[in-house]
Amino acid sequence: METLEAIHKRASLKLHLSPQKIEDDKINKIIESARVAPSARNMQPWRFIIAKDRKLIENLVNNAFSEVNRVAKNASIIIAVCANPKDDIIMNGKEYYMFDLGLAVENMILAATDMGLATHIMAGIDEDELKKMLSIPKEVRCPVIVAVAHTAEESYDEAALTKLTERTRKNINEIVYIDKWKNIK
Repeated sequence: METLEAIHKRASLKLHLSPQKIEDDKINKIIESARVAPSARNMQPWRFIIAKDRKLIENLVNNAFSEVNRVAKNASIIIAVCANPKDDIIMNGKEYYMFDLGLAVENMILAATDMGLATHIMAGIDEDELKKMLSIPKEVRCPVIVAVAHTAEESYDEAALTKLTERTRKNINEIVYIDKWKNIK
């Protein structure tokens, strides 16, 4: 799959997750894709905890996930995306680690899509409970987690078909301005 194809095929497939084990080489490719993401001043503040144990995943889902995210119980792995804000820069009141984590997560989900794996990104978590369950230090933030799985269907394309045909996006002229902010009709 080409990069642009993965961008357009990527869908949140939280209802299509299979607990089937993901091969270690695929997990390594996902993490490697995150590792090489750009970051402010190349600080690379990200740290990743990969939950593979079925019992741990069930406990995380039941105790640290919002109700709407409990569908992740079928995920093969859960990746906690973490950073210590002190490991990155804060400039003009902007905490760059949050942006850096977003870039790493985008690389992860595109790599997973490229390999035909389903993903679901979640911020609806009880961060304190998650930190306690994964022994994450107090000063470290874990603002997002990513569920990754094989699809319950035969293929990624089959799993994503309905989601992608129903997905809408704003028209380009609704989101792009040239030279200055203005309403374009």
